[in-house]
Parts: sequence; structure tokens; C-alpha cells
Amino acid sequence: MRSIYATILLSVMMAVSLMAQAVSSGNKLTLRQQSIAQIAFYTGKGDLENLKPALASGLDNGMAVNEIREVLIHAYAYCGFPRSLRALQTFIAVLDKRKAQGIEDVTGKDASPVNDSRSRYERGRDILAEISGVPADAPKPAYAEFAPVIEQFLKEHLFADLFERDVLTYAERELATVSVIAALGESVEPMLHSHISICRKLGMTKEQLDQVLFMAKNNAAACQAKDVFPKGDKLPESPNFNGEAWLKAFVTKADSMDCTAGNVTFAAGVRNSWHSHPGGQILLCTSGEGRYQERGKPVQALHPGDVVKIAPNVVHWHGATPDSEFTHIAIGPQQAKGGAVWLKPVTDEEYNDK
Repeated sequence: MRSIYATILLSVMMAVSLMAQAVSSGNKLTLRQQSIAQIAFYTGKGDLENLKPALASGLDNGMAVNEIREVLIHAYAYCGFPRSLRALQTFIAVLDKRKAQGIEDVTGKDASPVNDSRSRYERGRDILAEISGVPADAPKPAYAEFAPVIEQFLKEHLFADLFERDVLTYAERELATVSVIAALGESVEPMLHSHISICRKLGMTKEQLDQVLFMAKNNAAACQAKDVFPKGDKLPESPNFNGEAWLKAFVTKADSMDCTAGNVTFAAGVRNSWHSHPGGQILLCTSGEGRYQERGKPVQALHPGDVVKIAPNVVHWHGATPDSEFTHIAIGPQQAKGGAVWLKPVTDEEYNDK
């Protein structure tokens, strides 16, 4: 049964790779927009393990603490208080860890006071009309006729209390909304299409929204893969790993298939030593955030859905980032040529040379 799951995952990863190629090379999301989308998705999904590196990346990409905090606050209106509060608690832990490492993150501005004599309902009504293009006096939808109080809450709280907070732009709030709703699944798909339309009206391109949806599908597949494949057994202490790692072997040399395949998990900050494979190696990244480097080349960031094709005898290393556990499926083809050739440990300077 596990071999069937491995085949399914490989097919999913190949399809994801083709989807990535299908996204237009122009009008891509900025690093800030990518961070907002990733943070909102993992908050909506309730995946705190993958949220940690997304939060750290957002800070590294120039987002202020208050801007990321606002994404987490905004998310509660779509995925509920429990997930929003857990995301905020996770963010506090990330900030505390970065502070202990000597990283000083920019706090950023807080929301400006609202100076408007209109009622909250009127202000929210007009904001919704502005961003959606639907006139404020248009006929109300069926849910508003059936439950008028929910329509009042929607206008007063969501589109007044939240959208009036100018820490994020309207477009950034809608980007976060689309990402949270995408994390919730097919049951809320009509709302997803509605908010995609609002994003288009606010200036986002089709190519950018295709990228948002690709990232969401990629992340969802990674979350599912993490649940499907077992973590396996902790590897014994070895000079080839600088800390804790786990392995669940799917295919071994004993299976006489001339390849190996297994699920490898690195604890945060753990990497293997420089090494090579006579027959090459393929890495299918499934969860967390990792790093990969070939001798003489820059360190490469790894995310769920990434596929790394390592040619025979290329010296390299791979592992987790300092803030995130990292998991990949490792496939070793052409085992008849020999197993891994282990070399020197990766130094801290090499590991941090991003």
C-alpha cells in the first residue's frame, strides 16, 4: 500500500511541476505578496509547522511585524478565532526565537485612527461596494434576506472594523482572503471565485492569481503527503548528520529494483554532510522548509512541491532551515553503481551562506 502512495505522490509532484511551468513568466507575485499568501494559507489550514518558516520568510522578505500580525488577525474572519489565535501564538514564538538569535525585526506602523462620522454599517457597505463593484443599493443576496443580522455583521465588522485598518491595503487583504479560503477546500469554492473577482478589480492579474492558486494546491498536496507518509525511525548518531533525522524506507536494495526510496525528515537546523551518489539522486520535497547546495553553487531554498534532480557524482548537501523541520522523499536510482559517498561535514558558514 505504501508503494502505491509513493507512486501517487510522484505523479502529484510531476503534475505540480508542469503546473508551475504553465504559469506565465510575467506579472509574478512579489516576495511580499508570496509571503502574505503563504502565511494566510497555513493559518487557514491550521498547519503551524509550515506556518513557522512562512512567518520567518515574511520577515526576511521585508514585512514588518505589525503587517504579518495583521494578516493573522484578518484571517480569523474566514477561518475562525481558534486558528487565528494559534497562528498569533506561533508568531510570538518565531519572534522570540529570532530575537534570541540577535535578529531585530521591524515593528512597523499600527492602524491609523478612523475619522468618519458615518455609521460602521454605512462605512462597511461603501467599502464593499468600492472593492467589489456591486452598487450599495443592489438587491441583497438570499442569505442577507434570510438572516439580516449576518449581513449587518459582515458590513460593520468585516468591511468596516477590519478593512478600515490601513496596516494592509485592500488588495493585500483580498489576497490573504483568497489564500485562506483556498485552504478551506471545495466546500467554500463559490466564495473563492467571488474574492478572486475582487482581486482582479483591485489590480491583480490573472497570472498572479494563477500563481496564488498554484501555491495553494502545492501546499495542500504537501500537507496531505505529510499525513500519508510515516516519519519512520530516528537514525542512529552519525558523523553524516549534525543532529536528529528520521527515515522510513519504502524501497531498499533488497527489493532488487536498482533504486532506493524513502521518507527523510530533518529536525530544524539539521543537515547531512557533503556527499555524492554514483547513480544520482532525486528529492521530492513534501513539508517544511529546507536548503540544498551543490559544490561551488549558492545555497538553494527548498519548499513543498520542489523537485531536485541531482546528477551522478555531484557533491552536495541538503537539510532543514534553522526554524523548520523539513521532509523529502529521497530516490536513489542506479544503485548498481554504488551507494552514497560521504565527505566532510557542512560548516556553519557554508550552511548560512545564502
